[in-house]
Amino acid sequence: MTARFDAIVIGAGPAGAEAAIAAARHGRRVAVLDEQPAAGGQVWRAPVGGFAGKGDADHRAGDDLRERLAASPATTQFGRRVWSVVGPGLGRDTGFRVDALGPDGNESLEAPALVVATGAHERVTPFPGWTLPGVIGLAAATVLLKSHGAAPGARVVVAGCGPLLAVVAAGLVAAGVEIAAIVDRAARRDWAMRLPALLGRPSLALRGAMLAGRARLAGAPFFAAHGVRRAEGEEAVRRVVIGPVDAQGAPIAGQERAFDCDALVVGHGLTTACEVTRLMRAEHRYDRLRGGWMPVVDQAFRTTVEGLYAVGDGAGVRGQIMASLAGRRAGLAIAAGQGADVAQECARIDRALVRAAPFSDAMASLMAQRPAEVAAIAAGTVVCRCEDVTRGEIDAAITDGARDIDQLKHFTRCGMGPCQGRSCSDAAEELMAAALNVSRETVGRWTGRPPLRPVALGEMIGAFDYADIPIPTPAPL
Repeated sequence: MTARFDAIVIGAGPAGAEAAIAAARHGRRVAVLDEQPAAGGQVWRAPVGGFAGKGDADHRAGDDLRERLAASPATTQFGRRVWSVVGPGLGRDTGFRVDALGPDGNESLEAPALVVATGAHERVTPFPGWTLPGVIGLAAATVLLKSHGAAPGARVVVAGCGPLLAVVAAGLVAAGVEIAAIVDRAARRDWAMRLPALLGRPSLALRGAMLAGRARLAGAPFFAAHGVRRAEGEEAVRRVVIGPVDAQGAPIAGQERAFDCDALVVGHGLTTACEVTRLMRAEHRYDRLRGGWMPVVDQAFRTTVEGLYAVGDGAGVRGQIMASLAGRRAGLAIAAGQGADVAQECARIDRALVRAAPFSDAMASLMAQRPAEVAAIAAGTVVCRCEDVTRGEIDAAITDGARDIDQLKHFTRCGMGPCQGRSCSDAAEELMAAALNVSRETVGRWTGRPPLRPVALGEMIGAFDYADIPIPTPAPL
């Protein structure tokens, strides 16, 4: 049985939830699907497993969003893994069908409008030892801390770039973890140069400074303009070696330092989770500042496919404030398309988006991929961890004639594992573009295909009895 709505929203983070609330407030029948058990997304992830949460600003903001979504007329369906979307030109003349696995098996929903609010993936630029147990991403560490009240280890190195460094370091200190070192790819001057933009959001700037100060007050050594050289250990990470890097993230001569630890938390920014818009064959462009490939959208966040909207970090990494505003704007656009008068509210949101842009740009620039950092990946380092494809194998495939990213997949199986290239595509594309001396647009991106997430065949089939299988009447002899 297929349920029908005016709009379907995939993702219940700040962008998706706000889109659903805005459209439903104006009488639209909206369904919200999310794989998690509650709304909030990555930034406001709800505590699970009996953990009460810390009651901090993020927890309160997440509770407010969840309460407003629950109070709205929108239909919420959590615990759903969206694995297929069909839209105009791809098996349908108009509108969309979304297939998702839920507690009772496969479920199908249809609507003339679809809002994609699938967020972002964490980027970790590969280095020797990054596949060792005990090495996790900055965003993954926030999940442990916010949702489960758990820490990744007892003595931890925190490394990478962007605002999550301070967030994770402060969270680990609050959890009683010893921080062996904080390693920031950015130099102090990089933060200083962005100070005017950061002060445009003084409350956020102050909060960031306070978070960073907590880790420093706890005695954690801090290394600016440094990066991880390698992680060492036999069956798990036991030691992390760091060294200085230049403004582009490339290793430079200087003293290496080693720290004993039982966990390394590392992240080099975010990449857009645009699998659905790619599957729908919407037009995309590459923007290094905004996390790589992103769908082309208009002021109301409509893509080039009729009825398809893209909001939040999946449409360009901009942070929570702009994600929430974008979701609200898209929800109002859906309402306006069905007769609601929302012009004044849209105008207010448009002005708020302009005001929020400088702070967003400053944070995004600190997290943007650095080509020289990718170029420094050693030949023996695994790039595609699903298929164990190394930098050397990627270089060999290019030497043998691979000229775009799909040919690279054919030659090496890079991107063919369970993650479908979500972890390796950014580095693989960058390596190929540099080797061929062409743009990322020339190298291209992997074609979106279902299933969008790994799904078990048994879950899709569900419970059945062979006696229930219809057997056609044999044709007469």
